[in-house]
Amino acid sequence: MFRIGVLGIAHTHGYSYIRQIQSLSETSITGVFDHDSSRSAKTSNLLGIERFDDPLKLIENSDGVVVTSENSFHKQYAELAMNNGKHVLCEKPIATTEEDARSMLQTARENNVVFQMAFPVRYAPSIQQAKKEIETGRLGRILSVSATNHGRMPGGWFVDEKLSGGGAVMDHTVHVVDIIRWLLDVEIVEVSAEYGRLIYDIPVEDCGLLLLGLSNDSFMSLDCSWSRPEAYPYWGDVTLNLVGTNGSLKISAFDAKLRVFSNKRGVFWENFGDSFDKALVKEFVDSVVEKREPLTSGEDGLEALRVALAAYESGRTHEPIQVNH
Repeated sequence: MFRIGVLGIAHTHGYSYIRQIQSLSETSITGVFDHDSSRSAKTSNLLGIERFDDPLKLIENSDGVVVTSENSFHKQYAELAMNNGKHVLCEKPIATTEEDARSMLQTARENNVVFQMAFPVRYAPSIQQAKKEIETGRLGRILSVSATNHGRMPGGWFVDEKLSGGGAVMDHTVHVVDIIRWLLDVEIVEVSAEYGRLIYDIPVEDCGLLLLGLSNDSFMSLDCSWSRPEAYPYWGDVTLNLVGTNGSLKISAFDAKLRVFSNKRGVFWENFGDSFDKALVKEFVDSVVEKREPLTSGEDGLEALRVALAAYESGRTHEPIQVNH
């Protein structure tokens, strides 16, 4: 039985990961630690798992950990686990600075542990199928990509730059950058960005628009805004529109849904089909057992973060930023 502990439960994705760990026959949940004891107590009561007051005790009783803390704590928690020989699945973004991200990668190498990034959208059946279609060459040479990652404004620590590293650009850029790097086997080599507070009175940006130059000489646009109102039926979207010389492909990663009309809850969407998060957690366990790199690696996390950081620099300078590889 592969034992997994949770370090930090600030991110709501952590609840889903815990449920997926509980659903797999080959895994068990050790428990949860958070520097905010009220959060760990709430999680313990809600999901029926043990609450730890000492992160080292949780780590000692686990084979691997999932880090779903505030972004600025990722390095601290991940390296604490790695230096104790434990494998790590880390929520995105990998960190809030490139220096921290590179330190995490070095620590993983030194301790010979698996370091996986939580990029669940790459595990979506539609994205997996898109990869196969693109590899057949049916679309020809890819000329352009237009993408969105919209969502609701999450509030809380997400709008505290010291804890999050930024607003909508940091939160939503990394997912789509990871997808496109994998789908097209490219790197992002140039970033132009504009962002600002257009909807909410908050300390960080709620809207962003990026134009990305890709290493295959194509280009990509990305709307990464917190533009979904509370009344919208679902938290957001991830969409891609790829145009090639021989055809085009439109992808909506979360489109496997039912539209439900409820007198009590109003209109909402109910997802069906395969769980991205379950595939993500299973990949974490499989990569440890099989002693291999996971599909979404720490290096993938670093490259996605570098693009987000370049977007902030571009927004400040109003100039395109080169991303060297």
